[in-house]
Amino acid sequence: MDNILHDAPILVTGATGFVGSWVTRFLLAQGATVHITLRDLNLKKRYQHLIDMANNLPGHIHFFQANLLEEGSFSKAMQNTQAIFHIASPFKFAVNNPQLDLINPAIQGTKNVLNQACQTPSVKKIILTSSCAAMFGDNIDLNQKPLTEASWNTTSSLKHNPYSYSKTMAEKAAWEIANQQDQWKMVVINPCLVMGPSLSPVSDSQSLLLLNQLKDGSFKPGVANLGIGIVDVRDVAQAHLNALTLETAQGRYIICGHCSSFLEIAQILYKKYGTTYPVPNRALPKALCWLLGPLMLKGITRKYIENNVNIPWQADNTKSINDLHMNYRPLQNTLYDAFDSI
Repeated sequence: MDNILHDAPILVTGATGFVGSWVTRFLLAQGATVHITLRDLNLKKRYQHLIDMANNLPGHIHFFQANLLEEGSFSKAMQNTQAIFHIASPFKFAVNNPQLDLINPAIQGTKNVLNQACQTPSVKKIILTSSCAAMFGDNIDLNQKPLTEASWNTTSSLKHNPYSYSKTMAEKAAWEIANQQDQWKMVVINPCLVMGPSLSPVSDSQSLLLLNQLKDGSFKPGVANLGIGIVDVRDVAQAHLNALTLETAQGRYIICGHCSSFLEIAQILYKKYGTTYPVPNRALPKALCWLLGPLMLKGITRKYIENNVNIPWQADNTKSINDLHMNYRPLQNTLYDAFDSI
């Protein structure tokens, strides 16, 4: 399906974000015509990097104003497109109102984009960016078994892990719409924690915030031994493209390069940067994390610490390797490139 890259424009929502910027870059490098939606076209500093990118790559880019919460606002941007990458969704752990800041934008935004696709006959394929957070709530839920594409998050809620809850509900809403029509095919990308270099100078990526805190001494006493999955942002972008162009791609895909931990991240960075920056090199006792964690990191609760710290995280990425031909970058390369970019 390589022709789908060139036969018609491709819509990308969330193109100014961490993942969206890389997906856009990969599309432009392939010579695609990309339709970008923005909430406010007047905020040019948020998308200037995309303009600069397009000026140096063979593809073409067009900008449209659209709001995830406004029904019908994607109509113009979607016109004549064959494929859609729906990437836009809030990624925040610390919010004042989870319903307004996370749940509504994630669910309503997904519904608005997919319902508009049902009204746009040219659309044939949709790549939805979900998350491993839609597959599990806490590490303890895995019961020492690897995460698979059959897994669903059943423990997160509006009060506990609301971000994970938003991703779960948004993906379920997407599948409900997808299964009620036969005009277009949907493939879902479920990345773990995405790291790597940022193309956007105004990125609000949670992973870049973490690296900044490792760099500025916020975690100098030590870090929680929190098991997580990590994947390079460039691998995530490649997974999106492969999901679009490979006809065999179907269903959900765990996109995870490495089953790791915050402690391993810190120790890898310490080896290279420890003499220059106050990067931590040891784990904090779980009891200390439980006591101080909520005070140091907004959005982190003691229940979260109890259910995740010192508990390993595992995922099976076999399906992505077999179906999407993924060849994941080494963890060290990802972390060094990310650290050097902030």
